[in-house]
Amino acid sequence: MRKIIKSYQLTINTLGLIKRNGLTYLREHARMVSQFIITIFFLGLGLWFFRHQQIELMQVRAIVSASSWDWLILGIVLTIIYIILQGLMYVASFAAVGEHISLLDSTVLFLKRNFVSVFLPAGGVSSLAFFTTAIERKGISKAQVHFASVIYAFVGILSVVLVAAPAFVIAISLGSIGGKELVALISVVVLMLVLLILYRSIVAQGYIFNKLISHFPSIEYYLDNLKSNKIERRQFFRIVLYSVIIELTGIAHIYIAMRALHLQPNLLAATLSYIVAVVFLILSPFLRGLGAIELSMAYLLGRFGFGDAAALSITLFYRLLEFWIPLAAGALSFLLKINKLIMRVFPALLLLILGIVNIVSVLTPAIGSRLHLLEDFIPVSAMAVSNYFVLITGLFLLVTAAFMLKGLRTAWYFALFLCVVSVVGNLLKAIDYEEALFAAAVMIILVASRKQYYMHNSRRLGLIGVKTMLLGCLAVLLYGFIGFYNLDPNHFDQDFNWMESVRYTFQNFFLLRSEGLVAKDNFARDFLYSLNISGAACISFLVYTLVRPHFSQAQSAQDDFEWARQQLVKYGDSSLDYFKTYPDKLFFRIPEKEGFLSYRIAGSFAVVLEGPVAPDKSKKDIVDAFDGHCFETGLKSIYYRVSEESLSLFPKKGRLLLGQEAVVDLLSFSLEGGSKKSIRNALKKVTDKGFHTKVYAAPIETDLLKMLRAVSDEWLEETGRSEIVFSQGMFLEEELRQHTIMTVEDEEGKVVAFLDIIPDYVKDEATFDLIRKTREAPNGIIDFITVEMFLYLKNQGYRSVNLGFAPLSGIIDPRNFPERSMKFAYEKIRAFSHYKGLRDYKDKFSPVWSNKYLVYDQDYDLFKVPAALTSVIKP
Repeated sequence: MRKIIKSYQLTINTLGLIKRNGLTYLREHARMVSQFIITIFFLGLGLWFFRHQQIELMQVRAIVSASSWDWLILGIVLTIIYIILQGLMYVASFAAVGEHISLLDSTVLFLKRNFVSVFLPAGGVSSLAFFTTAIERKGISKAQVHFASVIYAFVGILSVVLVAAPAFVIAISLGSIGGKELVALISVVVLMLVLLILYRSIVAQGYIFNKLISHFPSIEYYLDNLKSNKIERRQFFRIVLYSVIIELTGIAHIYIAMRALHLQPNLLAATLSYIVAVVFLILSPFLRGLGAIELSMAYLLGRFGFGDAAALSITLFYRLLEFWIPLAAGALSFLLKINKLIMRVFPALLLLILGIVNIVSVLTPAIGSRLHLLEDFIPVSAMAVSNYFVLITGLFLLVTAAFMLKGLRTAWYFALFLCVVSVVGNLLKAIDYEEALFAAAVMIILVASRKQYYMHNSRRLGLIGVKTMLLGCLAVLLYGFIGFYNLDPNHFDQDFNWMESVRYTFQNFFLLRSEGLVAKDNFARDFLYSLNISGAACISFLVYTLVRPHFSQAQSAQDDFEWARQQLVKYGDSSLDYFKTYPDKLFFRIPEKEGFLSYRIAGSFAVVLEGPVAPDKSKKDIVDAFDGHCFETGLKSIYYRVSEESLSLFPKKGRLLLGQEAVVDLLSFSLEGGSKKSIRNALKKVTDKGFHTKVYAAPIETDLLKMLRAVSDEWLEETGRSEIVFSQGMFLEEELRQHTIMTVEDEEGKVVAFLDIIPDYVKDEATFDLIRKTREAPNGIIDFITVEMFLYLKNQGYRSVNLGFAPLSGIIDPRNFPERSMKFAYEKIRAFSHYKGLRDYKDKFSPVWSNKYLVYDQDYDLFKVPAALTSVIKP
């Protein structure tokens, strides 16, 4: 009994450790974990389906081998037409927004996007952000490229509705479908009504229009184009026509599959099964519905009287024409321009194919003569184990293929290991030398392309994830061992000793067949299922932690800060340079060069504040070296608040106008004139109430810092704000102690407002950081302290003062869709009204405004940049 209690205590302690370490790890990667789980579910669904179709799979071979070559060739020709139609649909989409694109360029664009969509989350949608550069070189703006792509995607869904509705009506009239299909028809009708109501509301600027704008201001540009007929209607109808023909081509593929396999063709069955396949294609997060489409199509074809083997044969034939041939054509499209991308994409494609080959090899019956030959050397149990290992390897290969595109070294090592397992496993399970040779060929290609996979993960974070998952595996194994050892013999008709408990636990954990283990009741079956499910989950998440990229949050040493401050004295030239050595920053430098970059890491982004602090001749080298460093470590570099003059450092990157920075000329500043009347009135009211300013030189005494702390805390509470950093500072006593402090005090010496003047590395320019007040401070106090600061700085010999940044302002003529969205939010969204107030406050002092930009690599990154910026401004 004591042994059992100790075992349970060990299990509970292990689970406690997992809860402390594992939940945090999973929470940080919740998005990728959820996509991983859904993908495994879809693959598992397909795996379960094929496992239950083993007898039919034997018949599939015979059916496919007897297929008509003439119909197969017709199907391939139709696939070529299908690809050309996709290109024509892109041509019409660009024509609808007033742009011209050649059929060759549009076809290559489709093939490339179709190819990468296999590996991307929500692939069909997210792939639309890729491969815009070649189109932009034709003189088409990024905004127009994305606008045309959105039209392409929208019509692609609309055409499914247009084809589905009459098909379901005909099926119901013929009594070919039942209640479930009727629900689908109702859903299609509801969707069409929603689209109609949505369109009418957009045209009339009704309730739905206003709600969409308030929640998704970025779509205003599209809605305005739709409402004002900027989308050419004739071209739009061409897009719809091409898309409908594409849907009919997909139906024809299924019909041809029926004829090629010498089965009785059924046009209605082909139509409905195609529509179901497209629905699952849209819902699938990864791998274009692999598994789920095969299951759903075969099921629906079975409802129309096709046998299991026949339905499965039609499905596989259709997927060859509609999925695998376009996928192979997409891979070949990269060969039109040989570069490093193909060296990364091609191995990932081969891994995907190898995974499919492994799964199909396990699920299809083995060749009898080879089995008999192998039985003379290897026990049957060993061959069964090899089968399971090949099956699991196939599943992991499918997931690893997606991570290979990131260039991760860990994923490369894991892929190489899976290839070795595939070679050995295929030989041991039934001397399947064909599959083994293919796995060996993939392994050779991986070795040849090894230099393309050099992005290293953080070992520390990776080990935390691995340890967490290993502890989870240990907990499940302990659970299984204790369970078998202490089970009532009635559940399995046997009393397990400790050796049997260990053996059966491992077998069920790894989903292996346990000879002689027969569950006698529901409790026993549930116990085995719990072990199977827990084992599969632990193994899956262990693989996930091995191939998932981890980005460590390094910290700079004190010596780095001292060195960086010395560099500021030598090469500083910006009002933001002071914040580049703030405690929240990391530094990047190259040994042979003077200067550095200051940045923070948020998720997969390295966010750089402005640009390098360095000699002019070294700035470009530091930027290039940092971009290379980020690429090798799996990060994406973005540069925040870059000046117009520094954009030449980033010739190949995208740029986005973020707002403007205000600089006041102290020599010409005056309070005279009608435009300054409000400032003069504010100054007089504050002065008449007995308030005055005082200037305190560094080092600041502790008692004053305590008073400033009280003002700061009250201001934060009153305004509901929290401290932020990165491009500005927070209330840190040790930092403020070194600054010049200007206060506004009453006649009794109580501080009601303050600001701190910080180092500005622009010649003859000064700037400030914190400016805060109490709730009791009189109106106009901010104007008062600002003007007093101007007078003080002018007396100190400064020629100008930087008032800081006004986000979203200054976007007069937006160049692209993101800038249009920002301009709309700035002007019309109430949540952004404080930015207008900030601009108006600074504009009162007649400053000179200069543009500040966000510099980035890919437009697709802009979807995640707001979250990254939100993260880096947190202390």
